Amino acid sequence: MFSMNSFAFFSLASIAIYLDPGSGSFLIQLLIAGVAALGIGFASQWSKIKRLFGKKKAKSDETQDEDEDQESNA
Repeated sequence: MFSMNSFAFFSLASIAIYLDPGSGSFLIQLLIAGVAALGIGFASQWSKIKRLFGKKKAKSDETQDEDEDQESNA
C-alpha cells in the first residue's frame, strides 16, 4: 500500500504544468478574492482588534464617560 502511494506521488511530481489564459485569469481571480476576503474579515473584526490593543480605561473614567453621555442625551 505504501509503495503504491509513494509511486503515485512521485509520478505526479514529474508532470509538466500547463497554464492557459483561462487558468491564469482563474488564478488572478483567486488572488483578488483572497485579498477582498482578508479586507472584509479585517474590517468586520476591527472593533475587537482595536479593543484588544487599546488602552484600558480605569473604572472611574468609565462611569464618568457614561454620566457625560447621559447628560448629552437628555
